[in-house]
Amino acid sequence: MTQCCCVQERLKFKKVIIVTGTPGVGKTAVSQLLAEKLGASHIDLGEIVKRERLTAGFDRRRATLIADEDKLKRRVQELIDQCTSNVIVDGHYAASIIPKRQVTRAFVLRCHPAQLKERMDQRYLKDTKLWENLAAEILDVSLYDAVMNLSRRKVCEVDTTNKTVEVVAHEIMSILEGRERCRVRVVDWLGRLEDEGSLDYYLKQF
Repeated sequence: MTQCCCVQERLKFKKVIIVTGTPGVGKTAVSQLLAEKLGASHIDLGEIVKRERLTAGFDRRRATLIADEDKLKRRVQELIDQCTSNVIVDGHYAASIIPKRQVTRAFVLRCHPAQLKERMDQRYLKDTKLWENLAAEILDVSLYDAVMNLSRRKVCEVDTTNKTVEVVAHEIMSILEGRERCRVRVVDWLGRLEDEGSLDYYLKQF
């Protein structure tokens, strides 16, 4: 749910923090907890697209809505401008929606493909959509998009594999507070899957 948290005095500098990653890595749950910890507003891009019908059509092959990025950009900018608190924006295409100049940090959540597949199975994702999402995770698509759109210095990668929402949020808070270093190339799923002997299983599905 999108909400704006009000404070008594307007912040001199409004921080906009992005949480992005492949569908299923835990973006929304982590973003909600971060917003609570930071007293920030939370903007869920997927929820806005559905609720306000900011769509350009429906992809029947993947059984998913196609977001109208121009309309979404304008609407999200309105919401950010209305907020007097810091803002957490979550969505797998957030890095292409929020202007680079506005973004303080972008956190790309990662998850081992085997665990990610379990989550997708629980969400009843099948066939094309499931394997395309797994391919995106294995090939670092969200990380690449974030770095290309926002610059490497703003992007931090966080591995969520076998971690609770609370642990992931704590790691992000540690980076925001300067107790931990912001890093990219934290995971290498291609190398990891090859070492585990499961790379062929994933590759043959693509």
